[in-house]
Order: sequence, then structure tokens, then C-alpha cells
Amino acid sequence: MELSTPLSSDDGYRLLLQQISDTYTQGQGRAVQAVNVQLIETYWQVGRHIVEFEQAGQVRAEYGKALIQTLSRDLGLRHGKGFGRTNLVYMRLLYLRYSSGMPISQKPSDQLSWSHYVELLKIDDPLESGFYEQQARTERWSVPELKRQMAASLFLRLAASQDKAGIPSSAGSTVCRSTARTIGWTSSSITASCAASC
Repeated sequence: MELSTPLSSDDGYRLLLQQISDTYTQGQGRAVQAVNVQLIETYWQVGRHIVEFEQAGQVRAEYGKALIQTLSRDLGLRHGKGFGRTNLVYMRLLYLRYSSGMPISQKPSDQLSWSHYVELLKIDDPLESGFYEQQARTERWSVPELKRQMAASLFLRLAASQDKAGIPSSAGSTVCRSTARTIGWTSSSITASCAASC
């Protein structure tokens, strides 16, 4: 049987093609997110193992400084890439920043990638780091956008601003009520800034 018109011009076929494409794209996104969640959880566990080893007194002063470097070398030999000295330092910091006893809201988010967390772990101030983490989640910032906002000192500009209502729109982000409270805005500033978005 020969078709009088090409299948690709049939409306039903185009709908089928779109449905399959959408399903595949959504599945890919969920798979990436699941891998990301597992990766961050694994890195958190690696950080936990390092910290617990250090705290148990198993690291003697004479080789304590070499622990991360030695682990990097040995884990690299066993597992390949991903265990550079810098990455191990960040895994340790991830555990310390999100260790047990913290509220569940302060656990790593499945919406952010390891690269997001590496950037956030570079910030010493927990309020500032929490602000950028919340904004990255809420606004779905890419890593380059997060770096741009950090380089532009969005947190400090918002905290120091006299025109608190004007900065969120000029920064391209919506500052929600909890973030506004975190940086010390008054009730009237929060209401003016967040009326439409919160």
C-alpha cells in the first residue's frame, strides 16, 4: 500500500512525534535529576567519612595535612576522575555545611547540581550562602548565572540597599519573603518588594 501523502505531513503523525519527543525529553530530565541527587548524596557521604576519620583522632599531626592529597591519589587510582584534591575538599565542606542536626530545609537540594554547590561552598558567610542557594533554586539559575549574581554581589547590594523594592527587578530575580527577612528587611520593605511575587 502506497501513501498518497508523506507521513511527516500528517497531523496525527506530527502529534505522535511531538508526544514521543516530549516524553523522551521529560524522561531525560528526570534521569539527570536522579543521577544528580545520587551524586550529591554520595559526595556528602564521602565528606562524612573524611570528617569522621579526622574527628576520631585517626589523623596524626605528622600526616594530617596529607590526608586529602593521599586520598585524592589513591581514590583516583581506584576510581578514575572525580577525586581531585579540590573536589575532596568540597565534599568535606558539603558535609560540614549540611551535617546532621540542621533543619531539613538546610539539606542539599535536588534542584541544584554539584557545580552549584561548589560555587556556594566558596562563600564563608552562611546567610549569604543560604541566600544564593535559595535564589538559585527559586529562580532556577544556571551555574553561570549563579556566578554572575555572586560576582555582582547581589546579596550585599540587597542588604545595603535603601531602595529595596528596586533591586530585585533590576537584578532579574524575585526576592521572596524568607530571603528578605534573612537579610534584615523590614516588614514594609518586604511588603513593597514582594507584594506581587510572594
